[in-house]
Amino acid sequence: MDDNAVKRWRLVLGKETQDELEYTLTKEEAGIDRTLEALYNSERKGGLGASSPNVSRWLGDIREYFPTSIVKVMQQDALKRLKLTSMLTEPEMLETIVPDIQLVANLMTLGKLIPEKTKATAREVIRKVVEQLIQKLAGPTQQAITGSLNRAARNKRPRHNEINWHETIRKNLKHYQPDYQTVIPEIRIGYGRKRKALKDVVLCIDQSGSMGTSVIYSGIFGSVIASIPAVTTKMVVFDTSVADLTEELKDPVDLLFGVQLGGGTDIHKALSYCQQLITRPLDTVLVLISDLYEGGNEIEMRKKVAQLVDTGVQVITLLALNDEGAPFYDHKNAEFFASLGIPVFACTPDQFPDLMAAALSKQDIAMWAAGNDIKL
Repeated sequence: MDDNAVKRWRLVLGKETQDELEYTLTKEEAGIDRTLEALYNSERKGGLGASSPNVSRWLGDIREYFPTSIVKVMQQDALKRLKLTSMLTEPEMLETIVPDIQLVANLMTLGKLIPEKTKATAREVIRKVVEQLIQKLAGPTQQAITGSLNRAARNKRPRHNEINWHETIRKNLKHYQPDYQTVIPEIRIGYGRKRKALKDVVLCIDQSGSMGTSVIYSGIFGSVIASIPAVTTKMVVFDTSVADLTEELKDPVDLLFGVQLGGGTDIHKALSYCQQLITRPLDTVLVLISDLYEGGNEIEMRKKVAQLVDTGVQVITLLALNDEGAPFYDHKNAEFFASLGIPVFACTPDQFPDLMAAALSKQDIAMWAAGNDIKL
């Protein structure tokens, strides 16, 4: 083996192999070795211990030695393997951590356990992640939904003040009259009255512990959709109780602080509450984001979702809204929902804007899913 291969195996296998693998580590390599040893050989070596300075030093070391993508993985491994709750309950620790979506989910899980002195720092961590995600997701979401609603709102008999002159001229260019140097508008395109919301969206989100990242993405998308004047957006989160966070949609950071991850699940109670919010069932899209494990009354839950479908509400069930998919969900309830014609699948954040655009323009979601290689 060449020296590079020996070095790699030495760093992978740890210092127990230093006698078998004859290789002298450089100062930087020795630092990398220490950070890996503290985390991945923690069962035998005691890890980082309970000392905040040790944890803070280790967090700084991994940022020095590894790229950001690897740092995020190691931070999560440290939380799981070493149970370093101090990383999330002390300002000094949070200031050192590289923010990512899983870290936000962990902060939300701790919820009220976060001491007052740390809450301001926790908010800043959440805000950084939220801003990164909004920068990535807001544009595509607004463009997809607004474009879809504009197309759906067009009509061939608009009033004079409702005419979209740009589209009207474009549609009638073939009717140009050279003698008069003008276009005869045989077809008029309009958008209707803009004061009235064209569609209602209700996001009903399971906040049980397994849905952490889905809740974060849902909150961010909810805030973005709520900023679109043509859509009235409501957001409801639930475990065994129900919380209406609609008023918090204007600030996704406040919204996520209002979420308490963990606890049980009562989908029936959540759907019953959402039903009270719906005033225009034929113009309403209800997105239920849940793994469908019902901790309440399953029979009543099934009756309730059937009622919503019967009244004309377009119900979509997302088993997860994240990049990892939905490895665990209630297959029997998923099959029942599907038997009602409700699309049931997991969705990535990148796909969600197009999904909502398709739903709001009343496209066939099964066909949309097939076109996006999504298995229902």
